[in-house]
Amino acid sequence: MEDLHTPTSQASVAAALKRGVDVAVSATALLAAAPILAVVAVAVLLGMGRPIIFRQQRIGRYGREFTILKFRSMAGGDDRFSPGDDQARLTPLGRWLRATSLDELPSLWNILRGDMSLVGPRPFPTSYRDLYTPDEFRRHDVRPGLTGLAQVNGRNELGWAERFAYDLHYVQRWSLLLDARILARTAVAVLRRQGISAPGTATAHEFRGTAGERQVPATAGRGSR
Repeated sequence: MEDLHTPTSQASVAAALKRGVDVAVSATALLAAAPILAVVAVAVLLGMGRPIIFRQQRIGRYGREFTILKFRSMAGGDDRFSPGDDQARLTPLGRWLRATSLDELPSLWNILRGDMSLVGPRPFPTSYRDLYTPDEFRRHDVRPGLTGLAQVNGRNELGWAERFAYDLHYVQRWSLLLDARILARTAVAVLRRQGISAPGTATAHEFRGTAGERQVPATAGRGSR
């Protein structure tokens, strides 16, 4: 396998193919899923009110920021910080949306725009930027993904050091074949609803830096997803 940024014609062609697949799949999926998007939007509106779409600034390729789009899954607040923890704010509808990964459907627009890829390290909030080690920040050498190597190997059940190890392995060993394998494993993981939440929390542990693996349940600072 070759590094995604190896300056060779083969790597350039593979990268172009990856982007072509992203555009084709995301555009097709958005059209095919339009009825589902409409039904979920109405359900969120009736069940939680506005906003229907959760927006948050995330760190993208080369450290550039972008606004990720998801269906809202938590009560209280909008894209700004709001009181209450995830356990209290996660609604029954939101819990189901997360379990089925339907909350991620609007992110297909981020893929079509070029903010994200189908496969890559998951994009994290901008508040994490200064907590990465230089080696960990290499996860941003590629576009963030809707799914990734960490997501099919434990997802939120993993510790942060493990997540970053998978992310860096992906960056260093990326190939179209690896993407295909991750996508196939993602379908299985979604059907089995694996790794949706970390032990002891309704969602995931907040990143406080990998030194000593300090993990605490995420609180209001992550917005009303």
